[in-house]
Amino acid sequence: MSRVSRRTLFGAGIGAVGVGAGLGIAGAEAVGHDGAPAAAGSRTYPFHGDHQAGIVTPAQDRLHFAAFDVTTDSREELVALLKAWTEAAARMTQGRSAGPVGPTEGDYDLPPDDTGEAIGLPASGLTITFGFGPTLFRSEDGTDRFGLAGKQPAALAPLPHFPGDDLDPARSDGDLCVQACADDPQVAVHAIRNLARIGFGTVAVRWSQLGFGRTSSTSTSQQTPRNLFGFKDGTANVKAEERRALDAHVWVADGDDRAGDWMVGGSYLTARRVNMTVEVWDRQPLGDQEKFIGRTKAEGAPLSGGGEFHRPDFTMKGDGGPIIPTDSHVSVVHPDHNGGVRMLRRGYNFVDGTDALGGLNAGLFFLAFVRDPRTHFIPVQNSMAHNDAMMEYLKFTGSALFAVPPGTRPGEHVGQALFA
Repeated sequence: MSRVSRRTLFGAGIGAVGVGAGLGIAGAEAVGHDGAPAAAGSRTYPFHGDHQAGIVTPAQDRLHFAAFDVTTDSREELVALLKAWTEAAARMTQGRSAGPVGPTEGDYDLPPDDTGEAIGLPASGLTITFGFGPTLFRSEDGTDRFGLAGKQPAALAPLPHFPGDDLDPARSDGDLCVQACADDPQVAVHAIRNLARIGFGTVAVRWSQLGFGRTSSTSTSQQTPRNLFGFKDGTANVKAEERRALDAHVWVADGDDRAGDWMVGGSYLTARRVNMTVEVWDRQPLGDQEKFIGRTKAEGAPLSGGGEFHRPDFTMKGDGGPIIPTDSHVSVVHPDHNGGVRMLRRGYNFVDGTDALGGLNAGLFFLAFVRDPRTHFIPVQNSMAHNDAMMEYLKFTGSALFAVPPGTRPGEHVGQALFA
């Protein structure tokens, strides 16, 4: 068996072009050593491309997200880490080990360069996406540790404190972030674990979040999933097939920000941990739940009629007012009421045990990629915080913003233009 393979049963994926290959989201089915098709979970996505994978890639079922603090003040050590992370991510997303040797074939007197819990598991559609936080450019006291302050985009500023925020600093912000998505939770955890191991002495995990059951679709080939309130979520999400919408609302364009020209082709990632008071919600009448959301629970159709993807009619009259209440979630966040802006969401459900009162510590780990958070996220979140009836059942406990640079070519490291 090859020394570089972390899997004992599956070979590396050989790319078969899928939907949106020009965007760097090609899919592939791996082939076993006997030439037969490998298991369905061995689908792979290219790590290299114009854009980082894990944005328009069809949303996988599982997430492990981690934010890191950089513990060194050495620019050289930071760049060396990004090179090592890029090399490891390129290997792992293709179903290989985190290190070039692997978990079982190295020197017995040295630690393995891969932790080994993914031995025998297929690639499972793993994508690894990297981002840079505002404090990488200027620390909280304004220190420019790495000589990057002059390249900080104006859009990359700490998110404001919104009404309804009850933020835990230990679950917010960070110098770097890594989003690992896969169809197998162990594959996603393996990726974050090994990147953290590689970064020991240079970075430390600030916080992390596991997620399951994607709450948005990023491709028209996917059905709309449901959140923990039982409603379909992300019906109007920007999809990979909407090239013009991606250019308008997701990808940073040339000329958007002079200081951030290294971000052209990248995007901004907003991460918000939203606790949902599911026990209180579960005691609300079905009719009230649908009015809070503005859609039917069964089909996800707007209350104004039609199917899930019918355009809501916010002018249709009902008893005592519009049939879709003005304070319903659909009405408050709809592009028609927010200057036409849209987001590409990739959120996940989470259940982190129980809280101090015995209720489920559960909710939505909201992830959204936008061209500019100042125009595409902050105004919408402010409107939601002030006007959305659903806010009664939500508490925002974590918040972060990251600049996600464009993709890489073979031989480059993530964020290379930033350090040029």
